[in-house]
Amino acid sequence: MASWILGPAPVARMAGRGSLPLRERIARLSARESPERSGGDMERVVRTPDGRTLAVEDAGDPAGRVVLAHLGTPDSRHLYGPWVADAVGRGLRLICYDRPGYGGSTPQPGRSIADCAGDVRATCAALEIDRLAMWGWSGGGAHVLACAALLPDLVAAAASLAGNAPYGAAGLDYFAGMSQDDADETRLMLTDPEAARANVDKDREGLLAASASEMAQGFASMSAPVDAAVLQGDGEMAAWLAYAIHDGLAPGSQGWWDDNRAHLDPWGFELADITVPVLLLHGRQDNFVPFGHGQWLATHIPGVEARLLDDDGHLTVAEHHIGDVHSWLSQRL
Repeated sequence: MASWILGPAPVARMAGRGSLPLRERIARLSARESPERSGGDMERVVRTPDGRTLAVEDAGDPAGRVVLAHLGTPDSRHLYGPWVADAVGRGLRLICYDRPGYGGSTPQPGRSIADCAGDVRATCAALEIDRLAMWGWSGGGAHVLACAALLPDLVAAAASLAGNAPYGAAGLDYFAGMSQDDADETRLMLTDPEAARANVDKDREGLLAASASEMAQGFASMSAPVDAAVLQGDGEMAAWLAYAIHDGLAPGSQGWWDDNRAHLDPWGFELADITVPVLLLHGRQDNFVPFGHGQWLATHIPGVEARLLDDDGHLTVAEHHIGDVHSWLSQRL
C-alpha cells in the first residue's frame, strides 16, 4: 500500500539466508541505531481508559517544550537518533508511541485514523502534558492531521510529511503516481481483504527476516535516487529503520493491517475542522506516497503552509527537514 514506509515484497525476497537470529539482530541494530543521545531516553507505559497499554518513548530535553511524533506504516515508537539530537539542541522534548498492535501497544482491531486522538490524550494525561506540537511522517501523516482536527485544546501546531490523502476524496486520483505493486495491493485490500491480510502476514515474515543492509537494498530498488542515496550513506537510517520495523512487527501483523485499513476507510474526522497551524511537506520524487496526495492536501487543509519540494523524496523529507519542522513548530509552542 502506498502508505508503507517500506515496500515489503522486494525486501521479503531479499531476506537473508543464514541470518542471525532475530533477537540478536535487533539487539545489534539497537546498539548502533543512532549517535549517542543527549538527554537520555525513557520508556514509559500508558494505560488508556478502555484498559489498553501504550508503549511510549520519551526522549530529547526532559525539561523542554513537547513535540510528539507519529511514525509510519509499519514502524514503532523508536525515534531516529538525529531527530532526537536536533530536539535536544532546540530544547525540545520528543516523544513517540506505538500505535495499537505495534511493539508494546495492545491491538485495537478496526481502529480508525481518528482513534489516535484518544490515545494521544491519554498519553498527555499520563505524562502531565497540557500543550504540545506534533509531526507525522508517511503513515503518521493522517494521524497527525486527526489530532490537529480533534485536539485543538492540546495541539498548538502540527506538521505532516509525505502523508497520504484520504481514499475516495473528491478531485484526487488516489492511484496516480503509485507503483504498480502498491496499487495492486491496495486494490486487493478493497476487493479481497482475506487475501490481502494473508499477504501482510507473509510480508511481515519477510521483513523480520531481513537485515538492515537487505532492507536498504530492497528500499533502494524501489526508490528515487535521492532516497536511495540516504540509505547508501553511513547506514544510520537503514539500521534505524530495520530496528524500528522489527520491533514494531515483533508481536504480529495486527498493527500494520489496522494502519492499512484505516487509511482506506473513512478517517473519522474532517480536514475542514482543522483550526491549528499546519505545515505540509511532500517531495515530488516520492515513490511511496504519490506527490499528488501532497498537492491535494495542500488545497484542502485550512490555512496550511505547504512546502512542495522538487528535489525530495519519501526518506529525504525526514532525513533532511526535521530540523526545519522542529524550528517551525517551536515558533508556535
